[in-house]
Amino acid sequence: MLGLRAAGASPHADAAKYLTQHETGVTSATGLALVVLAETALRQKADRPLARLRALERPSGAIGGLVNGTAWGVMALRTAGAPVRKETIRWLLSKQSPSGGWGWTAAGADSNDTAAVVQALRAVKVRGRPIQRALRFLLHFRNRDGGFELTPGRGSDAPSTAWVIQAFLAAGKALPRGSLAYLRKLQAKDGSIRYSARYATTPVWVTAEVLPALAREPFPLR
Repeated sequence: MLGLRAAGASPHADAAKYLTQHETGVTSATGLALVVLAETALRQKADRPLARLRALERPSGAIGGLVNGTAWGVMALRTAGAPVRKETIRWLLSKQSPSGGWGWTAAGADSNDTAAVVQALRAVKVRGRPIQRALRFLLHFRNRDGGFELTPGRGSDAPSTAWVIQAFLAAGKALPRGSLAYLRKLQAKDGSIRYSARYATTPVWVTAEVLPALAREPFPLR
């Protein structure tokens, strides 16, 4: 849904109904936030998943307890026009590693979670050194083919490259050289996007994740 909307397409009405009908099966902060983002992008009210997401807010500011859930939660709250607590912003900033990145747990920072947090922080108007440090950190994941990898040594992949592109777009910075070209090279004749030069796995998921980057749309969608 988010990929299609970012690209300016109109998803089938039955897809919106499916989302609404299956809300109760989603329990994680990240999942609920994505439902809010998708339903809001379709100009639907997302009151139920939004209320359940708010119920996961902790006194520390975390939403659901993990970095990725909190980052997505912030984006969902902003797209729904709901306030974001100062404690939540401070909590995210406190989890930035000395290297400048974020990870979904304390085990280590990666490109995907760092890019998601950058978009969340920019959604609440955070600027300056935290964003600059994060963008420098992301550039460490760039490879000679123009793509970006999830963690060092894994090799470039389309979703990681798309996340990095969205982070730079959210920060209002020029895109890393060759990043969009890398994504375009992975597009097959049927329109789908390969996961990487080596693998063509999960084409629907990968294509949906890459569409916003190709459309130059960071999250949350406008």
